[in-house]
Amino acid sequence: MVIIGGGPAGNQAATLAARLGAEVTLIERDIVGGAAHLWDCVPSKAMIATGEALTFLGRATRMGLTEPSASLDLVALRDRIVRIEDRLEHSTTGLLQSQGVRLIAGTGRLTGPHSVVADTADGPVELEADVVVLSTGSRPRIPAWAPVDGERVLTTRDAYPPQALPEHLVVIGSGVTGVEFVHMFTSLGSQVTLIVSRQQVLPQKDPEVAAALEDDFLSRGVRLLKGARAEAIEVGDDGLVVRCDDGRSVEGSHALLAIGSIPNSEGIGLDAAGVEVDPGGYVVVNHNLQSSIPHIYVGGDLSGKLPLSSVASMQGRKIAEHAMGLHQRPHRHLDYEKAASAIFTEPEIADVGLAEADAFAEGRKIRVTKVPFSSSAKALINDDPRGFVKLVSDPATGVVLGGSIVGKHAAELISVIALAVTARLNVTDIVESLLVHPALSEALAEAAE
Repeated sequence: MVIIGGGPAGNQAATLAARLGAEVTLIERDIVGGAAHLWDCVPSKAMIATGEALTFLGRATRMGLTEPSASLDLVALRDRIVRIEDRLEHSTTGLLQSQGVRLIAGTGRLTGPHSVVADTADGPVELEADVVVLSTGSRPRIPAWAPVDGERVLTTRDAYPPQALPEHLVVIGSGVTGVEFVHMFTSLGSQVTLIVSRQQVLPQKDPEVAAALEDDFLSRGVRLLKGARAEAIEVGDDGLVVRCDDGRSVEGSHALLAIGSIPNSEGIGLDAAGVEVDPGGYVVVNHNLQSSIPHIYVGGDLSGKLPLSSVASMQGRKIAEHAMGLHQRPHRHLDYEKAASAIFTEPEIADVGLAEADAFAEGRKIRVTKVPFSSSAKALINDDPRGFVKLVSDPATGVVLGGSIVGKHAAELISVIALAVTARLNVTDIVESLLVHPALSEALAEAAE
């Protein structure tokens, strides 16, 4: 097995396939562990954690403490992020090597259905493979009208952290990445304006969830420019202006693009191997993650499925299992509709399974129960009673179909609902679980009542 790309999909496929007896070679040009994971996800969450520490200190007097003080040190924050990245890369590399995986630092490309070349600093390395796994990831999308310079006009990868804290950051894009950046820089002390192309942030999420986040943003002084689509950025000596398609404009010190990503499908030899690609540049795959060439598998962002590290990791495992013949036993295919996801704003947002709005749009009968954290003893102890738990179930059978959580530790709490959705548990299974008290998880049992 030859794997091009060492992100979550690639390294999981490598580790499991090697354990199952395959001879595995992994080619990675940037960082083992994945650029999107270690250069996007991990740094952003580290910055969010620093912002949350500052926010906590700001309300510490309400918890019986004398007023503490702290200020942001961008150099120290950058050093911390590098240490975390290095430690995670070292851990991933060590695991792969312990399984006997051969690691090649270079850029991999197909030269035929079974042949791969790794272009390295020492010259090309030619490889033959029974199985090829493509997991080359994606990169931020940059439209022609955005003069990205890494200083004032930023992509997400220019902001971990930026060279200087923006005085007024204009965030373009109100999806998951955009709102996380709004939260991050607001908590670190920047003034932020968010350009929202539709009439709510997080347009793909439950309107009640989006409204809770909008209320928090407004309470923190975030300006929301709704129904506007950015179409030009003019950079001056002291700042910039973002112009929108409806004639409105926003002045700021910096602008940050959070308008999606594009797959890294160029230059990897897809044509040479006869691999089918869709109009967006994603490789067309079946439910086993096989491309149009059955022994060439695709995982991670390149597959065009949910762009989540957790999904990519599971795809890597499924690829290894299928390539090594384990699919001949009873097994479970990936069900992307049951993937849990989280947004690391404050309050956190997490959801899984069937959403209330989607069920109503389909005319499907559901039971929806909602419990606010304001009734939770633990939330009051934490001095953070914002948010709620919403559980969606089948009114006839009681089977848990989905749920949403807004509030502290939502990303951790959603795991209970995700397990219930995946295993088709009944609401009674949650109600009758003996949970810890006091704990935020008690709200899950109350919502299941």
